Amino acid sequence: MRNRQKNKAEQHHSLPYLGFPRLWPYIRQYRGRIIIMVVMGMLCSGIDALFPLFNRYALNHYVGEKTLDTLVGFVLLYIGVLLVQSVMNYYSTYVCSKVELWVGRDMKNTVFNHVQTLSFSFFNTNNVGYIHSRIMSDTDRIGTFVSWRLMELAWSLSYILFIFVSMFMLSARLGGLLALLVPFTVLFVIFFQRKLVRLHRNVREINSRITGNFNEGITGARQIKTLVVEDVVQRDFEKETAAMKRAAVRTTRTNGLFLATVTMMANLALALVLWRGGKLTMDAVIEIGTLSVFMSYAIGMMDSIQEVIGTISALIDVQVNIERVMRVLDTRSDVTDTPEVIEKYGDTFHPKRENFETLHGDIEFKDVSFQYPDGDELVLEHFNLKVPQGTNVAIVGETGAGKSTLVNLVCRFYEPTKGQVLIDGRDARERSQLWLHSNIGYVLQTPHLFSGSVRENLKYGKPDATDKEIIAALTLVSADGIIERLGRALLEREAADATAGAVSGAKSSMPADVTREAAMVKGLAADVGEGGDLLSTGEKQLLSFARAILTDPAILVLDEATSSIDTVTEKAIQDAIQVVTKGRTSFMIAHRLSTVVDADVILVVLDGKIIESGKHADLMAKRGYYYQLFTRQYQDDATQQAL
Repeated sequence: MRNRQKNKAEQHHSLPYLGFPRLWPYIRQYRGRIIIMVVMGMLCSGIDALFPLFNRYALNHYVGEKTLDTLVGFVLLYIGVLLVQSVMNYYSTYVCSKVELWVGRDMKNTVFNHVQTLSFSFFNTNNVGYIHSRIMSDTDRIGTFVSWRLMELAWSLSYILFIFVSMFMLSARLGGLLALLVPFTVLFVIFFQRKLVRLHRNVREINSRITGNFNEGITGARQIKTLVVEDVVQRDFEKETAAMKRAAVRTTRTNGLFLATVTMMANLALALVLWRGGKLTMDAVIEIGTLSVFMSYAIGMMDSIQEVIGTISALIDVQVNIERVMRVLDTRSDVTDTPEVIEKYGDTFHPKRENFETLHGDIEFKDVSFQYPDGDELVLEHFNLKVPQGTNVAIVGETGAGKSTLVNLVCRFYEPTKGQVLIDGRDARERSQLWLHSNIGYVLQTPHLFSGSVRENLKYGKPDATDKEIIAALTLVSADGIIERLGRALLEREAADATAGAVSGAKSSMPADVTREAAMVKGLAADVGEGGDLLSTGEKQLLSFARAILTDPAILVLDEATSSIDTVTEKAIQDAIQVVTKGRTSFMIAHRLSTVVDADVILVVLDGKIIESGKHADLMAKRGYYYQLFTRQYQDDATQQAL
């Protein structure tokens, strides 16, 4: 909720500057095409302003003088102008589309790449919807403005200029009469455009809330059903949709009133032309063809003024999108590499792996004090700890006690407020983040798999891994049975499809000679679904564990990695941990204390601070906080087994 409130506050943040100069780096390389686009818009407007003059000539010459001479040449010229207009419209549309897509693409890439370089604190204070909207919606609106809106503005301004020049050349008196309507039209359109901009913004804000509620209703469907709060969720959703309906109806009503009044003013201009122009025609001051030109220009002028004011309103509106995007790009990571480090090791997207040293795994906290960027007090204060290579460190405590702090510092997800974290005797800040992260295997408490196959997910850890290496890692963490099951299910499905294609209604059967190894290789191609939804939480966690092991990391971090695994699988995982942690520095964040009794060092965390440390036997002998945790958990487990 705090994140949502912050995001919403940012959306209504007042604009401190005109943001268009910030767009120059994204449109500079396309400036030639943008100039062509603007020139094409101006030329198209000139051709559009030319057609009423064709009508004037036809009326005055062929109707007024009742002659058909020059008709062939007139028709050919008219068709030629139409062809030129068609070609120019096609080319300008083509250029506009490319500019829109290219600018949007470049901004999306820039924002997405920048977001990937930001530290954990950014993602802790900004939700996914906020970030997604900045990368997708805002960049799309900016791309649309610098292409279509810019060309439309060039067309409208040029068209107004052309028709006023033409009108005053044809009849200064009639042109002056129409010019008197322009200030009133401009004021009227500005009034309505401002009101419509506010209404449209309100509709978009409500729509964002509806989208958020809809997402939560889908992703949290299981919790909603288990809590039996379907009626509450439904009422909240209906409340938002009702607000959306009211806002949309108000917007539609205002827009309808606006269009009706614009039409009325266009008709008023047309009536003035007919009234005054009719008298001038009757007095033979102007010709009937000239009157028809003014009638066309009267309507076109109103539409063009409306378009210009609309573009100016869009210009004001798009500054909100520019500011949102630039706010993300201006966000600086709390964890950065120095220029000297980048020069030697490269950055996230251009690593110089040839300069990466071997990481052994000696870690030392040297007089470390730490406070979270959004926190008010020190979590660690003058903390010292040496973790030699191959040491198995367990971090335990109640839920929410702050067990992840040490791991976040080791992984350099955060920087110490004071002091140093030494990796192999050197300050971690003296080498790149990518170097460190490339040597860490991390298994999260809440596992995440990417859409795609099992093989593709595990290759995120090691892109050049062979099937043999992948199966070995899966076997090590007791996930080989899962892959075999998935593989046999795929083979059975393929056999069923083949049988159905050959003989309708025939019973399908998988070949009996399929070996376990063949089934496992087949299982690597199995789709895990979006976010791994086709697998259970325990299965996802096992695959995440295998993915971390596949990289052969020097440092292994297990963040409550067995919390979603059944007791039998947990025993297998514990045996695997004993194997994979040999020779590696490992950190185990654990809630089940039975899983850490063999750790070399146990750190006990309470309220974000380490209050006890030592081996299991030593901590039990002290009969302190760890002793209370362990005995209480042991009693709870015994009670559950008895039940």
